[in-house]
Amino acid sequence: MKPSDLSELTALAALWGASFLFMRMGAAEFGPVALAAVRVTGAALFLWPLLRLRGQTDALRVHWRPIFVVGIMNSAVPFLCFSYAALSITAGLSSIFNAATPLFGAVIAWLWLKDTLTPSRMLGLAIGFSGVLWLAWGKASFKPGGSGWAIVACLVATLCYGLAASYAKKRLGGVPPLALATGSQLAAALVLAVPALVWWPQTMPSAAAWTAAALLAVACTGVAYVLFFRLIAHVGPANAIAVTFLIPVFAVGWGWLFLDEGLTGAMVVGCAVILLGTGLSTGVLKLSSWAPAARR
Repeated sequence: MKPSDLSELTALAALWGASFLFMRMGAAEFGPVALAAVRVTGAALFLWPLLRLRGQTDALRVHWRPIFVVGIMNSAVPFLCFSYAALSITAGLSSIFNAATPLFGAVIAWLWLKDTLTPSRMLGLAIGFSGVLWLAWGKASFKPGGSGWAIVACLVATLCYGLAASYAKKRLGGVPPLALATGSQLAAALVLAVPALVWWPQTMPSAAAWTAAALLAVACTGVAYVLFFRLIAHVGPANAIAVTFLIPVFAVGWGWLFLDEGLTGAMVVGCAVILLGTGLSTGVLKLSSWAPAARR
């Protein structure tokens, strides 16, 4: 990986890690529905001119139905879920659960697309999901004021991401990535428009909350999508997915720096277990690479 690609990978992780910070900063005043709607609407407005400049708007017209489905599964529902979770759990904890996305993606691809699961990948899934369950078990409380439903929302979001990945692979192969990104944000904006009007906050959010929402939309969604697709083109999807390992680092760091959020030992251990499982299940790490040199 070239230094420029590594820099873009780090920048992408910083932006996606910051999304959990900005959701924490905006969710209380906007509410989850309105914040998610502002996020996808702003991202769509940012991406649409880029799509027109590349002359790829025809792809939306041809593939609008499956793109609409991806918009629901990959943006509308997950963004709403994470915005809801931001009301009661830290940015770092949300990002750690988000790191389980490749685990759900691997299971769904195996069940739906008949992808092969090697022993290494199966071990990774077992390790990763055990980390998710252990961390959720220690944090979840469904008593009033507890974080149980927030954790459920995070896991629903990661499940949706996994479903969207397999659906896009099955139905949208060959569609320009920028068209898919732009169309999915437009679709999510349409889906969330009426709910956002119904649940729009009675008190106008502060300038700080609007700033957080704007950065969430433009930087953490619009710009981040452009960086992500550039990385896929330059280094391939297998290397681009390495961003998963860096997002929690930045999310925890942003939360500590700007919101004075702490980091517990349970979060560190849970994150390490989840990321180990993710590395094995995605093929970034392989059991053979740990074998003694004499066996090679």
